[in-house]
Amino acid sequence: MPQGGGAARRIWCEFALIDNVVTEAVTISFADGSIAVVEVGMVAPDDAEVLLGLTLPGFANAHSHAFHRALRGRTQSGQGDFWAWREQMYRVAARLTPENYLDLARATFAEMVAAGYTCVGEFHYVHHRVNGDPYPEANAMGAAIIRAASEAGIRLTLLDACYLRAGASTAVAPEQRRFSDGSVEAWVERVNRLDRLSATDVARIGAAVHSVRALDASSIGVVAEFAARRSMVLHAHVSEQAAENEQALAEYGCTPTDVLTDAGALSPRFTAVHATHLGVDDIVLYALAGATCCFCPTTERDLADGIGPSSALRAAGVALSIGSDQHSVIDPFEELRGIEMDERLRSMKRGNHAATDLLTMGSANGYHSLGWDNGGIIAVGALADLVTVGLESVRLAGLTVGSLLDAVVFSATSEDVSNVIIAGRTVVSAGVHTTLDVASELRRAIAAVDAQTS
Repeated sequence: MPQGGGAARRIWCEFALIDNVVTEAVTISFADGSIAVVEVGMVAPDDAEVLLGLTLPGFANAHSHAFHRALRGRTQSGQGDFWAWREQMYRVAARLTPENYLDLARATFAEMVAAGYTCVGEFHYVHHRVNGDPYPEANAMGAAIIRAASEAGIRLTLLDACYLRAGASTAVAPEQRRFSDGSVEAWVERVNRLDRLSATDVARIGAAVHSVRALDASSIGVVAEFAARRSMVLHAHVSEQAAENEQALAEYGCTPTDVLTDAGALSPRFTAVHATHLGVDDIVLYALAGATCCFCPTTERDLADGIGPSSALRAAGVALSIGSDQHSVIDPFEELRGIEMDERLRSMKRGNHAATDLLTMGSANGYHSLGWDNGGIIAVGALADLVTVGLESVRLAGLTVGSLLDAVVFSATSEDVSNVIIAGRTVVSAGVHTTLDVASELRRAIAAVDAQTS
């Protein structure tokens, strides 16, 4: 965990979001990576770091594929759909090594931190060599991601994904071989060995079902039972495209959500990622299980996947979180307001999700989805993960206290993030990462991936 900004033990916030209320003059003290004291209405103590602007709970990026960052600007033009985009993604995946993935993931995570993300769920499925053979250290790729997060200074849940087939009764294609362990039993054996790589208070291991396409129902059940026994969170891509629903109907006679339910995957630890093409009965199943859904609006727009039923899910009591997925944009504000703006287009109604509701999606709900239940709030005992938004840019100039929260949620960008604190330590100060030159890191890492022969 970077310490270039020093251990921020006490801060004074011009404004802070306490219990969903913008509160002035808030002093926050840290101890052992958590919030120890919150005091309101004080003048700035002499020993406190002064943070001007609005301080918020840190944002959680609940769905990331770090290596997709190398696709930015290369897949946005031309016609096609998700399936055409996937072929371009495979070409980048084929060029990854543990060494260049470490550099690319570190740079991508650092970009997230600079944007205001303090926790990330890395949905990890590039496990082996290109031909499918394991590395000498079977978790070399996972180890690279864990190290990358530590060096970038971000809190991590590594969501190790099981990926066994290309579709119903179809073996993995050549470009998918490195994703697969060959059997669910081999996946369990490998993931069991990950714990020794993540013995840290800012990293933990979760599990993932890549999708109902990529696992048969029996294997999904094994992954779900393993995750439950280990008290791991469990994520899965669900109904991202209409074609996925059609494939599940052809194989099982039901929806992907039904398949996951019958396999025992749904629980309060389960998150359905995308959840774009859900039926009414699917929504009921998530509500009954206490499961959550993660929306990735910038990716879902970019890939022309569709608009998920955010209002229907929330009305049923299903908590939503956000992810930046393929990283065509890394900006939590864009993801959050995307949920509301997309719903306005769908419903032709405004005001479906209030600013405070959206911020909860971006913070507490995301932390819960990733297994950090004491994160995403500013309160005594919570994780000391905080983001300060400066109020001096042209986007936010002229605000009153009463308009502050709505303006930040609906008009701010990642460029307005001035300070980021993770586990009580300053990782971004005055808009700059304290240990990494993020732009230079990205340029170097992407060039190295481009130069790699598969």
